[in-house]
Amino acid sequence: MSESTLFVVSTPIGNLDDMTPRAIEVLKQVSVIAAEDTRHSRKLLNHFGVETPMIPCHEHNERHQAEVLLARLQKGDSVALISDAGTPLISDPGFVLVRMVREQGIKVVPVPGACALVAALSVSGLPTDRFYFEGFLPAKSSGRKKRLEALGSMTNTWAVYESTHRILDSLADFREVLGGDRYIVLARELTKTFETVLAGKVEVLEKILQEDSNQCRGEFVVLVEGAEEQKQEAVDSETVKLLQRLLQELPAKKAAAVIADVSGYRKKQLYELSLAMK
Repeated sequence: MSESTLFVVSTPIGNLDDMTPRAIEVLKQVSVIAAEDTRHSRKLLNHFGVETPMIPCHEHNERHQAEVLLARLQKGDSVALISDAGTPLISDPGFVLVRMVREQGIKVVPVPGACALVAALSVSGLPTDRFYFEGFLPAKSSGRKKRLEALGSMTNTWAVYESTHRILDSLADFREVLGGDRYIVLARELTKTFETVLAGKVEVLEKILQEDSNQCRGEFVVLVEGAEEQKQEAVDSETVKLLQRLLQELPAKKAAAVIADVSGYRKKQLYELSLAMK
């Protein structure tokens, strides 16, 4: 085992057969395992015969534990970082530790494996050449709506995680902010016995979950189809003439701002037009 190396190790999100041989070997050979919840991870390690000692590293103690683990790495130990399920740092703790270790010039090595986000994207039927991951939405409806308003205009696929006890409230906010016709995919209990992937309009899936409480169980990946790209209205000839005249007296940025204030056209569009005129 390489000394002074931090291994970021993915673990199964449900099906234990998704644990890779490499991950098992790394966990057996490192000096210590930093786990989000040691009691939870002990079951996994016992299943694969891993006896390496663990220390807790979660959102409430990560900064302190990162310093402890860094000190061990600087002495030559090797460390593995795991979360409760899936890939560490993807809406899980680990950022503070990885950043601190990298800043000290110590090697950080990924040991890839399961990730709920990637698994959901792969079966969603939505475009995945470009996508945005938001993580968990705010717990309160007002905060959720604010984020949904910001996300709703994105033209690429985007995704959030949601919990079993908030999924219905969140879908109600999705319907209110994005509209009931927005196409989404709900992936829950991925790789587990009751894995379900539902796709359709927000209002249709909301009704399905309202009528069947079993469909509300488990952790969710919610994937949202991007909004249609808005066609940009061409600037009329009179506005173009006015812009040309202002450009004789003002810089492009200021001229665009002035015209935007009185014309209703977007400042960015006018600025780009100004640059093309010069």
